[in-house]
Amino acid sequence: MSTGIVSVVQAGSVPYNRQACLEKAADLAADAARGGAQLVVFPEAFVSAYPKGLDFGARVGMRFPEGREEYRRYFESAVEVPSPASEFLGEVARKNRITLLIGVIERDGGTLYCTVLFFSPEGDLVAKHRKLMPTAMERLIWGFGDGSTLPVVDTPVGRVGSVICWENYMPMLRMAMYAKGVQVYCASTVDDRDVWPAAMRHIAFEGRCFVLSACQYIRRGAYPADYPAIQGDDPQTEMIRGGSCIVGPLGDFIVEPRYGEEAILSAEIDLGRIAAGKYDLDVAGHYARPDVFRLYVNERPQAAAVFSRGDQEDPFI
Repeated sequence: MSTGIVSVVQAGSVPYNRQACLEKAADLAADAARGGAQLVVFPEAFVSAYPKGLDFGARVGMRFPEGREEYRRYFESAVEVPSPASEFLGEVARKNRITLLIGVIERDGGTLYCTVLFFSPEGDLVAKHRKLMPTAMERLIWGFGDGSTLPVVDTPVGRVGSVICWENYMPMLRMAMYAKGVQVYCASTVDDRDVWPAAMRHIAFEGRCFVLSACQYIRRGAYPADYPAIQGDDPQTEMIRGGSCIVGPLGDFIVEPRYGEEAILSAEIDLGRIAAGKYDLDVAGHYARPDVFRLYVNERPQAAAVFSRGDQEDPFI
């Protein structure tokens, strides 16, 4: 079986500055590539921010003008797909000959989505995943993805999929990834709690796959001075403290969680370890019981408006 070098980037955005985020991503991807990385995974919402600590001026039954302005600033720094920003990221992948997965805030119409973009070593945008289930207050600012963006793609280091932050706690979404044959399960996140690495170990053990978890590391000083976060204004306050890691198919840490700094974590992986692991547990194969349990995954795009000329198939059938 094949081997390859993979890297996770633990770094923070340049909040609300799309171009600076893109340039920082280019520098970090190049650093990883110089270390031999063939796959490079960035955290959730790297371009252009995870707005931790904000309430966007919302109360039950009320919205305040200051929150609308904060959302406008966030919206204007987001990424359209395709756009010059996505083309820039494709060029980063092509120049460094890497498969690149990077978390962006995607702007589509009047809605923002928490998205991971997949770029091939040739620089092509080959897939994207929109977060299906924004968590808690995230639902105020991000739309919901649908089943049309649940890709698992072939890459030089194996079959790669992406699951974002608390989606990793959705058993049926994990099962969909396993059934698609994911070998390198990428978990872009901003969850820096102590429990997160335990979840990553469980997923690797459950799916008998490699898990690459990329979390942001960012301090208050990286955000604009007028950023109204509840954490206060001390520039040294850790807003997101990291915890990125790489886990093997039996739940063992290949690279232990790292906290308290920006870093690039890299490891060589051997896909043969997956077959050895599935010897006694393949939850989408010999350890499944489809006569008792079966998962239905709807991969049809869910458009708000569907225009039909009458000679086309009814999209609701």
